[in-house]
Amino acid sequence: MAGPLEQFEIKQIVHLPVGGLDLSFTNSALHMVAAIVLATGLLIYGMRGRAMVPGRLQSMAELLYEFVAGMVKENAGEKARPYFPFIFSLFVFVLFGNLLGLIPMAFTFTSHIIVTFALAMMVFLFVTILGFVRHGLHFLHLFLPEGTPWFIAWLVIPIEIISYFVRPVSLSVRLFANMLAGHTMLKVFAGFSVSLAGMGAVGLVGGLVPVAMNVALFGLEFLVAAIQAYVFALLSCVYLRDALELH
Repeated sequence: MAGPLEQFEIKQIVHLPVGGLDLSFTNSALHMVAAIVLATGLLIYGMRGRAMVPGRLQSMAELLYEFVAGMVKENAGEKARPYFPFIFSLFVFVLFGNLLGLIPMAFTFTSHIIVTFALAMMVFLFVTILGFVRHGLHFLHLFLPEGTPWFIAWLVIPIEIISYFVRPVSLSVRLFANMLAGHTMLKVFAGFSVSLAGMGAVGLVGGLVPVAMNVALFGLEFLVAAIQAYVFALLSCVYLRDALELH
């Protein structure tokens, strides 16, 4: 039986060597494409009718839109309205990536630190460049909060700089660790069920316990998948507000 970590192994689907680089199309890339296609399909197909009384797909699309729009307004402010598509795309991509991973035999690309770190770095670079574009060198005042006494500036500035540059690490590790731990736990309990089932009638009855645990864990993982997408988008909104308002 496959080990609990084998589900995270990246496998080549199409080998594409380009020069000295390996640009092969993998199971991770396939599921990223699937997440984009499914999200795009939901939004386009669900909103095609624009009915006054929405159906299920239109209700889901509108719910996603209104949820993220409210999150951006509350946590990034009115000035962040032009950047709503960026936050919305992040949220939907991470959400569909997390949910796809719950399908048996599917691949969870958000359980890989390279993927989550790339997303986090994209957010970090975007808000940093935006901050300098909007405020110039005045953006550096972010590292010395207004009203800070001059005699402790030597301590506050290094702390603020470190906390700022740690943002992409904390943002990426939080998502990666939750997805990795949850899916590993599901696989472990599923393995217990299979092992006990081969031990006769007693083992078959005993195997119902890890099955029940797996059902409960699956429900928890479904909730975690949504929460982690929300947290990722929420923190992106907070960082965006810092860049826009220097708070």
